[in-house]
Amino acid sequence: MRRLLLALVVLAAAIATPVAGASAIIDRSPANWTPADVHLSVNAKGEAMVSYTDGGQQRHVLVWGAVNAVAPSAGGSQVTFQLAYDGGYQKYYTQNPIVQAALKNLRDLQDQMTKATAAGNNPARYALKPKIAAAYASLAKLRNDATNYWQNGGFSCGPYNGPALAWFVEACKAPDGSYWALQSWQRALPDYGVAPTSTQALWELHLSHWTGALPVLSIDTDWSYAGKWNHLFGTFVYDGTGVFGFKATSLGVPLDTFGRNVYVDTYDSSYGTGWQRENSFLTHTGTGSFCYSINPHGSHPAGTGTMYRATIQGPGVVPDIMWQGNAPAAYDKATQTQMDQLILALHDPKCLPTDH
Repeated sequence: MRRLLLALVVLAAAIATPVAGASAIIDRSPANWTPADVHLSVNAKGEAMVSYTDGGQQRHVLVWGAVNAVAPSAGGSQVTFQLAYDGGYQKYYTQNPIVQAALKNLRDLQDQMTKATAAGNNPARYALKPKIAAAYASLAKLRNDATNYWQNGGFSCGPYNGPALAWFVEACKAPDGSYWALQSWQRALPDYGVAPTSTQALWELHLSHWTGALPVLSIDTDWSYAGKWNHLFGTFVYDGTGVFGFKATSLGVPLDTFGRNVYVDTYDSSYGTGWQRENSFLTHTGTGSFCYSINPHGSHPAGTGTMYRATIQGPGVVPDIMWQGNAPAAYDKATQTQMDQLILALHDPKCLPTDH
């Protein structure tokens, strides 16, 4: 099993932490994740357990607290997972009300023993001794149960019969009929086919939890500037509503839990053979639409390829979605006129037909 390079998820304290509103990044690896690397299981309590080996050490990540997604709302917050990289120890031991009550009971018995000993009350001491031993045994069992929650938490993996997923690793159907899935892809690749650093080349392992229909990533291809460059435009929609954020940096990094970037790859282009990252960009606020011309950027040539694909993280904790299609054929003005009508139908002032 490979050693994972980033310490993002190797948390010594392993406390439960919320994850930004997207399919959760469980870990990162220098190689693509496969079912041989990781195991997913779920239970009837709405929890998932992701188990894998890091540098020879077994890790168990408990995940809970979210399903599907909510519509974008200014000032609102997207649904998020809770993650515990201790496999649930703190949730089911240090933060468990049953454990806290058992500890209080033990302290009370110990106080009684102290008073009985000071008073020389041997009958009381003899009566308290087995009670204290039982209290210790109860706490030991609770500690053991929490330590091994990944084994005794009722986890299994029901056969997956949900929709096909891009970047698929493993998926389970939960007892309540919802689905959990793991996907793996290289989200952080640099733009314009630039050779990635070891960190940028890492494969991320994403976990999602959902019911019902998946989001829809719709993309059409045409031309920009009278056929000079290939052009992509489309929408990302979930439950009938565009997926978009309200705040982002000047580089397009979302500053809220709603924003989503479309990651576009180009195939057999000037960047080289095979798939290369062309660019990534935000869906537009208010519509969830987008448009992108594959033209030169600074010193980088146009990444015109024979095919294109686009991947986007689902809203909330819904799966990541991928689209793939051929590059447009030779420029045809009549066809472009028809495509212009589709662009106008986006009702997006940032996406208008270009001069041709």
